[in-house]
Amino acid sequence: MSATRMLVLGVVRLAGEAHGYQVRRELQSWSADRWANVQPGSIYHALKSLAKDGLVESTGTEEGGDGPARTIYRITDAGSHDLITMISDALVNAGSAPDQLSAGVALITLLPRRQAIVLLEHRLAGLEAQVPAMEHAVGSYPDMGKPAHVSELARFWLVSIEAQVKWTSELLERLRAGEYDLVD
Repeated sequence: MSATRMLVLGVVRLAGEAHGYQVRRELQSWSADRWANVQPGSIYHALKSLAKDGLVESTGTEEGGDGPARTIYRITDAGSHDLITMISDALVNAGSAPDQLSAGVALITLLPRRQAIVLLEHRLAGLEAQVPAMEHAVGSYPDMGKPAHVSELARFWLVSIEAQVKWTSELLERLRAGEYDLVD
């Protein structure tokens, strides 16, 4: 799954109907080009690919000003199902790539609150389960015949996991307190 594909599908879902330029403007307003490396060309490619896969469908065209006519898309039932699966996978998987996790968080409001909480609780459990192994790795790399400085990687991974545990815990607290408008 690509973060761009998830984000494009999500923006079409949020808008009801949208053409590529609208999707591009919305994602730029989210700064998705920075945290998910969403580029203009990848948006149009994703729309065509999503249409080919039956996840969005054309509802017509509109004049594009100085450019060609713009194809307007809406999400299909299959697209809605796949989108929820993509968001859920990004949130629950403790090993999600940062761009996928970021896309999942950007679209979390498309989930029911209870579902988002359960997914993040599973993510938190997965992250917490990694901490002891990383703590062990920090001290054991030199004993395993690896150069001592390589243990800095284990320290980096440990601090990264601990930061994700903290952030996930805090997000769960905010969701449980009713912050953010989810689809409840």
